[in-house]
Formats: sequence, C-alpha cells, structure tokens
Amino acid sequence: MRRLKVSELDTSFFDSARTDVPEIVLRIVDDVRRRGDEALREYTRKFDGCDAAAFQVAPEEIQKARSGVSEELFIQLKNAADRIERFARKQLDSFKDFEMEVEPGVLIGQRTVPIERVGCYVPGGRYPLLSSVLMSTVPARVAGVKEVALFSPPSQAGQIPLPILAAAEITGVDEVYAAGGAQAVAAMAFGTESVKPVCKIVGPGNIYVTAAKKLVFGEVGVDFVAGPTEILIIADESANPVFVAADLIAQAEHDVAARPVLLTDSLPLAKSVNAEIERQLRTLQTAETARQSLQNNGFIILFERPEEALEIANRRAPEHCQLCVKNPEAFAPNLMSYGSLFVGEFAPETLGDYSSGLNHILPTNGAARYTGGLSVKDFVKIQTYLKVDKEGFVHISSGAATIAGAEGLFGHEQAIRVRNLALSS
Repeated sequence: MRRLKVSELDTSFFDSARTDVPEIVLRIVDDVRRRGDEALREYTRKFDGCDAAAFQVAPEEIQKARSGVSEELFIQLKNAADRIERFARKQLDSFKDFEMEVEPGVLIGQRTVPIERVGCYVPGGRYPLLSSVLMSTVPARVAGVKEVALFSPPSQAGQIPLPILAAAEITGVDEVYAAGGAQAVAAMAFGTESVKPVCKIVGPGNIYVTAAKKLVFGEVGVDFVAGPTEILIIADESANPVFVAADLIAQAEHDVAARPVLLTDSLPLAKSVNAEIERQLRTLQTAETARQSLQNNGFIILFERPEEALEIANRRAPEHCQLCVKNPEAFAPNLMSYGSLFVGEFAPETLGDYSSGLNHILPTNGAARYTGGLSVKDFVKIQTYLKVDKEGFVHISSGAATIAGAEGLFGHEQAIRVRNLALSS
C-alpha cells in the first residue's frame, strides 16, 4: 500500500468512482423491456451460458436445498438471520403511526405502509453472496412486504448455488428466479411474461447490475447506485498490525477496484501493517485480487492530529469505518459520514458482513454523506394525511391563500377563496 502524509494527499483521493451506464446496458435494458422473456432468455444464454426453459425456481427445489448444505452452515445462517431480524424489528419500532392537532380542528398524521413487492438481487459468480439473501430479504419481511422475489445468476447448468437457495428457504422468500445481470434488473423493473414487475430493487451487484439500477431508477425505486466496496481504518500505536492487515485484505479481496485505506499517526504501525499484508497474502487463496486492490487503490495516510483523520474520514464517507485506537470516544462522536462504524479491535468489518445483525448492504462512493445502509426504512413508505374541519380551515386557510398568491398560483388561491365564500354565506 502507498504511504503518504496528509499534506501529500491529492484531491482525487476524494473523487467518487464513475458510475456511467455502458452502451451494452442501455441495449439490454431496452431489449428486455420490449421483448420480455425472449430477450431475457437470450441474454441468459449469452452471459451465463445456459438455456433457461423457465426462470422461476420451483418451491420444492428451494426446500430441498437444505439437504445440500452442511448442518453447520444452515444453523449459522439461521442464527445470522435471527440477529438481523431482531435488529430490523427494533428499527421498525422507530417508525410509528401518529396523529397530532397543530391547530384546533387541524389534524395531521403519518402512516407507515410496507411496499407491495420488492426484488432482491444476490450476486453469483465466483463469490455467491448467500449472506446478501439474509441482508435484503429479512428486513423486507419484517417491514411487512407482501411479495419478496429473489434474483440470482444461474450456473451453466441453469441452477442457483444451493447455499443461496438454502438461505432463501430460511427467510421465506416468495419467489426465486435464476436470472442475473442487467437483464434481471430490467425484468424486475418492467416485468416480462414470467416475471411480475417489482416496486423496488435492492441488493449488491457488479458494474452492469449497478448501471442497470441507475437506468431504471424512477420507473422503480432502488436502494443505492453503488461503487466499489470500501474500508477506512483509523488506528494508533495500540493497534494490532496483524488485525489491521487482515481487515484491509478482507475488503481488498472482494474486487480489484476495492478501496482499502488506513489512517494512522504511527509510522511504526504503518510499516508493520505493510509487512504483515505481504506475509498474509503469501498463503491467501484470493491473494491475486487482494494484491491488485491494495497496490492500485490502497493508501496508508499518516496524520499528526486527530482532527486531520476526522476531516479525511468525513470527506471520504466510507462504506465501512473501523476504529482501532486506545480512545475510540475521541473519534466516534465526530465521525458523521459512514455506512457502518466498527469500534474496537474485536469488531472487524467481517462481523458486520455476516453474523452481527447489522446490514452489510451499505452506501459507497460518498453516498454515506446523505444516506445510511439498507434497513427496514427501505421497505416502507411514510405516508402523511390531513384532516380539517370548518374551525380548522378558518385557522390556517389565510396563510395558504397568501402564500399561493405570492407564488402566482392563483388557482391555488381560488381553492381557498371559494371555501371562504361558502363559509360566509
């Protein structure tokens, strides 16, 4: 990893990764929109190498998946799902229906209503993210979504990996489709002969999935337009370099475009972490990907004052922010922009990915400046309403008429005036 002082940082360090829509994604999305299953079948053959007679996985295949995974994995998936559910239920408690009287005869209120149907995308390929099944579908279930459909790329044999199906069986997904890539996103957004369109699409994916989500946003809701995965670790001389190196590598192995960063005020730690990275990579099966990420996108930044580290972290707004310092309270209250925060050397980001109950579908590319990670909130609509009687109308109508007239929207003003006339007659 490159080692720099804060003064040597280029402004490009804070730039977002580009999320342009490639021409091929434009074509795929438009084609699926126009030709439905026929186009979906052609692109599945082209990109996944399989001929799909049907896209939906039969319920009995999902049920049988349990016997295709180890008992240990199945138990740990259930344990993780339980923690995610408990956290999601606590989140839901914060979205309460209410009604309040703001003036005599004027009632305003809020209803929390679940989205009707959602599509959850789960990547396949080299790293089938079975954990993403839990992260996307459990909060949807807790929110009360009526129809949860899961989409994941098939193998050349036309099958979804058994661990993904086993996770879907645990969470009670309604429908599972063996379809991936931009074509699956288009099918979710617009529907086909065999796929009912959804109201919102959530879940991680590669650059083509992300580009397709960006393209269909507005037609349907999406969670994020994500960039490469990120981690930013703030560490001092008390940090264990073995742990820090392992956590940087863990994020780097996702993708050659991953963005691992260490901020430290300790030069000895910086040197030890770099040496430890080299040692650990020698025996890691995913070393090739991790090494490219660390070499091309990895930084060790030396700061002198905590304020420098805080400024960099808040401006970078990382997906994962980790504190490995003697006094985390000197940093944590002033960290304002991150997807999730991991405090202490025994709170590695990996626990957030799998078994803690936190959701690992998090904002990247600076989006943590304005949003948090996937949660129950992504699966509900906050609907507001107004009830006004004659007394209440008298209290607040003059304000509406005055402001409408000032805006030049005289039809709005008239909607008030005609009621005033009716009340005075």
